[in-house]
Amino acid sequence: MTRFLIPLGLFLALVVFLAVGLRLDPKEVPSPLIDKPAPPFSGTQLHDPSKPLALADMKGQVWLFNVWASWCVACREEHPLLVELGKANVVPIVGLNYKDKRDDALGWLSRFGDPYTLSVTDPDGRIGIDYGVYGVPETYLIDRDGVIRFKQIGPVTPEILRDRILPLVRQLQG
Repeated sequence: MTRFLIPLGLFLALVVFLAVGLRLDPKEVPSPLIDKPAPPFSGTQLHDPSKPLALADMKGQVWLFNVWASWCVACREEHPLLVELGKANVVPIVGLNYKDKRDDALGWLSRFGDPYTLSVTDPDGRIGIDYGVYGVPETYLIDRDGVIRFKQIGPVTPEILRDRILPLVRQLQG
């Protein structure tokens, strides 16, 4: 009788883990970087490769760090929203052009609009690795002290912007 209880217990535990896992939203991947200092980076600016851009340059500001690429289909989905946000001047948006060719990225911004205060290039994906990028697009909200306060995996939607990002921006800027 006892020899059946152990496999039954293991089976029931497996069913519980499966049931919990099926209820999770795959877009809500918890990031170990939330409430931790943003990884330092240094790269060249997309529009002027002779100029560097580093995390330290953004210290003292609340800002969005948006990972994008010209080859990214989902980036095109969120891009008009970012262009609107950029025009509204609510929060600086820094772009991380991820694993892209400079000419392709500049052409894409010229065609669809440039919401970014600045853009840094990441042609080999090293900055993205430090930020734990799962895929493109991803967006991080970073506070004045350089601490990551929010991470959006996938496109920013009007609802996410309205309900999560902008209230947090106002709170952090307060």
